[in-house]
Amino acid sequence: MNAQVRDAVSEITGRTATDVRRLGGGDTSAAFAVHLDDGTDVFVKRAPAGMPGAIAAEAASLAWLAEPGAVAVPAVHGHTADWLVTEHVPGARPSARAAEELGRGLAALHVAGAPAFGAPPPGGPADAWIGLAPMRNEPCASWPEFYARYRVEPYLRRAVDEGALGDEAQLISRVCDELDSLSGPPEPPARLHGDLWSGNVHWAARDDPGAQRHHGGRAFVIDPAAHGGHRETDLAMLQLFGCPHLDRVLAAYDEVSPLAAGWRDRVGLHQLFPLLVHTVLFGGGYGAQAVAAARSALRAR
Repeated sequence: MNAQVRDAVSEITGRTATDVRRLGGGDTSAAFAVHLDDGTDVFVKRAPAGMPGAIAAEAASLAWLAEPGAVAVPAVHGHTADWLVTEHVPGARPSARAAEELGRGLAALHVAGAPAFGAPPPGGPADAWIGLAPMRNEPCASWPEFYARYRVEPYLRRAVDEGALGDEAQLISRVCDELDSLSGPPEPPARLHGDLWSGNVHWAARDDPGAQRHHGGRAFVIDPAAHGGHRETDLAMLQLFGCPHLDRVLAAYDEVSPLAAGWRDRVGLHQLFPLLVHTVLFGGGYGAQAVAAARSALRAR
């Protein structure tokens, strides 16, 4: 494997790998830290098996999120169909200061906008991925149309077909039918990370005075599934599995770009999609959590 990594890095960067180290973690791709002969450290990811277009979608997502300069995103050095090479960012402990910067950055990122709800990143494929799950991005006239048709309903059908959900699926269908009255005040399409759970917030290690970018005390966003969507979706994903200093992230966000009234009551609505994804991928209690999120959404109206 190390020889394949070296060849891929050489093809993409034009440099020679002097050291290759396999990294743990993640549930999709093989990942490596690679030291190059010019002293640069890079992060290398291999395309997961059976996930065509995943690397192209991620590279396009990273470039689109980096464009406004609002949040810290690993720079993309290049990619092929099978390999992605980005800057390597050493990890560190989370800090309140970095969390507040993340909140302000997310607010600015979302305001940067998207051409439409469901729009993929420029140059990104319509058929993308969220973790191990396929995810279709198609521009729609409204967020309720996009969220029901391309996020909730495909996974709801799969969960029912696979026996992960029974009659309680009707409650989730009801949410889709009533999205116009559940989604709160109209919002313009936001530029979303799209898979912003806590594991995709990477807390950076230290300042590097010799680099153009300073990594000290920053929270980088990684592994995006970017698209045009509702800004409350990214924030609801952060709350789904917890995030260090979450209260600081949300408060800083709201100071820069105040959230619409009732946004806390709509968290369950925006968590419905990732919970359904987890239901079809992992089973367990995620189906019950999805049903609970649907109940929460209907109660909040």
